[in-house]
Amino acid sequence: MGQKVHPIGFRIGVIRDWQSRWYAERERPKLIEEDAKIRRFIKKRLSQAAVSRIEIERSPGRLKLIIWAAKPGQIIGRGGRGVDDLREEIGRLVGDKQVHVAIEEIPVPELDAQLVAESIAQQIEKRIAYKRAMKQSVLRSMRAGAKGVKVRCAGRLAGAEMARVETMKDGKIPLHTLRADIDYGFAEARTTYGHIGIKVWIYRGEVLTGRRKVEQTEEEVLEARRTEIRERSERRRPRRGAKPAPEPSADASANDGGAE
Repeated sequence: MGQKVHPIGFRIGVIRDWQSRWYAERERPKLIEEDAKIRRFIKKRLSQAAVSRIEIERSPGRLKLIIWAAKPGQIIGRGGRGVDDLREEIGRLVGDKQVHVAIEEIPVPELDAQLVAESIAQQIEKRIAYKRAMKQSVLRSMRAGAKGVKVRCAGRLAGAEMARVETMKDGKIPLHTLRADIDYGFAEARTTYGHIGIKVWIYRGEVLTGRRKVEQTEEEVLEARRTEIRERSERRRPRRGAKPAPEPSADASANDGGAE
């Protein structure tokens, strides 16, 4: 049975970067657990701010958090008081470390797969029809500039006794093209009849297009040079089967002189 590789993990080191950027030899398991704890705490604490991802950078005695959200104003608060409170709470969570918090805004939430998946999950929890939620999300993403969107819902859809999978797709999703900027998100809708899993793939265009343009330019230059060499060689050699032009005879030249 075929399985899909994680689109973000597949592109790490090519067009995507790690969300946790640090190195440790002895305390690696402890720090991985701490990263997961920080992410769970922030997602729960800032559930109304539409947080998409949290990047963590570590150095000796220092912890930096980069929070990407669609509503940064709800995190910052008046005069930055919200960020100060969040920094203090995370400081108590991680212990004796200097904590820095940076807030980044997501300009187009409709092109962020995690936010789209969470939006569909919230609509399903509010008893909105899953097909309507999927269709509206796909349309909004395509209108926002996406080149392809795929949404997959799995579980006891509409309270059915047997679980099933429903997929809705528009545009193209080139999963095996590494230069394709494909965002992926997953969320769960907790309903009275069970959990429903939502997966979203959004294709936002190619990233490494500059290299292709350079290759195309080089190919055009080579083709122009080949054409020039071909034309030169054709001008130098006579065509096969072509008869040389007849030389003017002596009588003809004499007649011309007499006419003058």
